[in-house]
Amino acid sequence: MILPMKIGTPLSPNATRVMLLGSGELGKEVIIALQRLGVEVIAVDRYKDAPGHQVAHRSYVIDMTISEALLNLVKSEKPHYIVPEIEAINTDVLAQIEKSGDAIVIPTVNAVQLTMNREGIRDLAANQLKLATSPFAFAKSLEELQQAIDDGIGYPCFVKPTMSSSGKGQSRIIDASQVKDAWDYAASAGRVNKGVVIVEGQIDFDYEITLLTVRAKNEKGDIETYFCEPIGHKQVEGDYVESWQPQPMHEVALKKAHDIAKKITDALGGLGLFGVELFVKDDQVWFSEVSPRPHDTGMVTLVSQRQNEFELHARAILSLPVNTSLSRPSASSVIYGHHDADGILFENIDKALSVPESDLRFFGKPTSFKRRRMGVALASADNVSEARNRAQKVSSLVKTSV
Repeated sequence: MILPMKIGTPLSPNATRVMLLGSGELGKEVIIALQRLGVEVIAVDRYKDAPGHQVAHRSYVIDMTISEALLNLVKSEKPHYIVPEIEAINTDVLAQIEKSGDAIVIPTVNAVQLTMNREGIRDLAANQLKLATSPFAFAKSLEELQQAIDDGIGYPCFVKPTMSSSGKGQSRIIDASQVKDAWDYAASAGRVNKGVVIVEGQIDFDYEITLLTVRAKNEKGDIETYFCEPIGHKQVEGDYVESWQPQPMHEVALKKAHDIAKKITDALGGLGLFGVELFVKDDQVWFSEVSPRPHDTGMVTLVSQRQNEFELHARAILSLPVNTSLSRPSASSVIYGHHDADGILFENIDKALSVPESDLRFFGKPTSFKRRRMGVALASADNVSEARNRAQKVSSLVKTSV
């Protein structure tokens, strides 16, 4: 189904409808960006009152891995575009919908299937595209995991579920005594337990980046690849806690990063924004992962860019022009819940926002956990170092209570 470059009026028969499958904090910002362009948005998630539910035109709670539930909802709502925002989705239903021409799946069903499963994307990157990656192997049992480590992966290494996000189920292990716990954690914490884990050898890198890469239509109507300035980030237990833009890079390394990102996103195809994760040491660059959607580390673009990553995604989906230019060096710092409770309170906001060039985003998640991301502090400055200091100060000043 090819749609003309027209946008209807929301809640009318000619509305342009987009359905988000997954409506967390990233989906919420995508919804806002789409609505500013006059799009009618349907937000779907697995729990009630998800962040995106709070701003969408309509919202639903379903198990998106159940084919009948997902298919019935799509048939009822008749979206023009379906935008997957999480991994736990029945992609067979999406393939059926895409084949029928009833809706456009962003960026493509094949891209969604490959990127939601580390087994698929590693095969594409390392074996088909011949991109440099860390050493890796897949294991279907504890015994296979130990064998893969003994046969060459070695220690230290990382054990991850094949399907997960935000560091869930990921362990760094340094000796054989930790292998069983890592296997159990990967099996229990992944978004969808497939009984398979990936084990990756640790490589020596100076820093890691997210290269936001956009496949969008240019003025001639042809698909072109655009890059944002590289985003540096810090992770703790596989979960992002801080990001900044731009990350300084050698010119040679940046060109290699662009080449890798273009190869992987060209292979995935479609339109939209991709978060390409890369390891960098001097002029060497290794591919790590790719997500066919806005990236958590890219929340820094809410203050750093002319068009943030959510606006870029929305524009690309709708075949509209994009602008990836940087406005100001900026940084983000995560705000955790610090409590296992419903309906927590955020305090000291006035003092936090007294930090120069600062801003806050609270996601509106109904339930807090001690290590659950509940908001993000944002700050800009003349340079990245000062922006990071400001963002960290803002997040440290925000207090939570029950």
